[in-house]
Amino acid sequence: MASSESGLSPLCLMVPGLGNSGPGHWQTIWESERPDCVRVELGMWDNPIRNIWISRIDQAVAAANGPVVLVGHSLGCHAILWWAGLLGEDVSGNVVGAMLVAPPDVDRPGVDARLAPFAPAPQSMLPFPTMTVASSDDPWCDADRAIELAGAWGAQCVLLDHVGHINADSGLGAWREGQDLLEGLLDARPRVAPAPELRGHAAAVACHRPWIEG
Repeated sequence: MASSESGLSPLCLMVPGLGNSGPGHWQTIWESERPDCVRVELGMWDNPIRNIWISRIDQAVAAANGPVVLVGHSLGCHAILWWAGLLGEDVSGNVVGAMLVAPPDVDRPGVDARLAPFAPAPQSMLPFPTMTVASSDDPWCDADRAIELAGAWGAQCVLLDHVGHINADSGLGAWREGQDLLEGLLDARPRVAPAPELRGHAAAVACHRPWIEG
């Protein structure tokens, strides 16, 4: 990807979900601890308007002026997906990866009305390496559905054991395991242009169950 050939370290754009990410949320903690993490101010956190969220992501990516990794949580993941799907081949080439954490199932019956405008969940292969991180007991999306969605997006899937919606209530603090996963997307310091095999679509879904495989 041409924008990363300068060897610049990617900027991690945090894309929170419904209600924003509060002080105990790993996204907020990462922003306070890591100079490479910056929040996208989507606005209207409690009553999101899909197209405005998409526009804010597009603006943030354009303003980065360098390589970007998108780090979404919950409904923020779907905002990223809709952004990528609507732009299609025009998706900014400086996006070198995405980490989608706990995307909810916006298609399930009785979904929260505030999530409904993000349905149906996009099913297109994403044009950059993507990792989906889900939980075995997420109340917003069951594990089988999370694996199914990751497959549609061409994303690697990491399935964690009993950490809920992977938010502040999960008690993860700075979520060091998540930062390790992020570092995998950032391709380890010092960061250089991505390897040729990462220049195309992400590999087909491979679901890693750490509590089984060790």
